[in-house]
Amino acid sequence: MAEASDVEGIFRQNLLDAGCGSDTITQCVALARANEQAKLLCVLACHRRELLDTVHENEKHIDCLDYLVYQIEKQKQF
Repeated sequence: MAEASDVEGIFRQNLLDAGCGSDTITQCVALARANEQAKLLCVLACHRRELLDTVHENEKHIDCLDYLVYQIEKQKQF
């Protein structure tokens, strides 16, 4: 855990908690150090989009599973 005064450590931990990989973390830290806020926000938006795509894909899987369960319960057999 980063100290409260360790801004970069807190930043790294937040990126890790957000599911960023080591390459993304390294890229974000470099952009933050270079004060490239627009590029940093673009990288973060891209990661967010990837996470959301995963959520949507899993929602589709859940919907398919729910439909299968519904069909099995409706017929009480295959």
